[in-house]
Amino acid sequence: RKDLEGNDFKFNDYDPCVANKTVVGRQHTVRFHVDDLMSSHKNPQVNDMFFEWLNEKYGKHGEVKAKRGKHHDFLGMKFDFSQKKKVIIDQKDYVDAMIDNFSIKIKETEKTPAAEDLFSEGDSTSIDKDRAEEFHSVVAQGLYVCKRARPDVHQTVTVLCTRVKAPNESDWKKLIRLLKFLNGTRGDVLILSADNLRTIKWYADSSFAVHPDFRSYTGGYMTFGRGAIQSLSRKQKLNTKSSTEAELVGADDASTMILWTRLFLEQQGYPIDQNILYQDNKSTILLQENGKRSSSKRTRALNIRYFFLTDQIEKGNVTVKYCPTNEMLGDYWTKPLQGRKFELFRDVIMGYITFDELHVSPS
Repeated sequence: RKDLEGNDFKFNDYDPCVANKTVVGRQHTVRFHVDDLMSSHKNPQVNDMFFEWLNEKYGKHGEVKAKRGKHHDFLGMKFDFSQKKKVIIDQKDYVDAMIDNFSIKIKETEKTPAAEDLFSEGDSTSIDKDRAEEFHSVVAQGLYVCKRARPDVHQTVTVLCTRVKAPNESDWKKLIRLLKFLNGTRGDVLILSADNLRTIKWYADSSFAVHPDFRSYTGGYMTFGRGAIQSLSRKQKLNTKSSTEAELVGADDASTMILWTRLFLEQQGYPIDQNILYQDNKSTILLQENGKRSSSKRTRALNIRYFFLTDQIEKGNVTVKYCPTNEMLGDYWTKPLQGRKFELFRDVIMGYITFDELHVSPS
């Protein structure tokens, strides 16, 4: 960091691993993790000069090596920039290793990563120590891949993450089902592109009282037009009394990511005109827009902290819009969808089709 700042780079206040500076009228951006670094600038010569600077600074510790062009390996991901205005993120090798190194030979496939009983406790018999350790290891690998190139398995992995301390036979079967799904989708990649870098779109949803302790579940994702750039999937931390309350708590769960993303992008030089949160519950939207003024007897006791978004809406930092339930993509991360709806929503999330190409039957 000190060396980059000495080279006139300015760090993004909202991400300590991203730095920028203006060179010949264009932004030069570097992002790094430990000793892996990705540098980009419209003029290739700027990258040439930066590469020379890196070797001057650190070459005495070992030659700094660089990969140029449209294809890059970075932090276990393969980035493909060969298609105009798109980036393809590929973790096929990582997924292959997850499956092929598992103690059980995975030959079968599944159409979805989780069955409808994902949230149920099932067979509570504890598994042996060796399987428990492998369970923990494979779930950790799943967490890495679901946050980078396979958001389609995010919900399943998140639920399994809650079980790593004391996995049982039911959890083990759920892990095997996840691996079977990955086995059938080994070649899948994440495709991202942007319709408008000044408009961020969020889809957030909640499933009411789906856990054995009657907690609800929050899910959602962010896009610029094609593919899920960020996704959210987590159990809510309190019990709610209605689906409207659960939706309000879910929006609060997503609010940190919603506001951080705007701040990060604006520091990167992309002013945001619209930061849109899509919701499918009109009562929740009224509460978010009007705060306690729209509370009924059922929601009057809800903690004031869950009206945080009301203040952000008034300040213009976020806009809430209605999205029909049948098109609410956040639903993908709140329940284990099956059948045609799963396939269509997954195609949007992975960037194979856009939201405008989504046509879901009301049934």
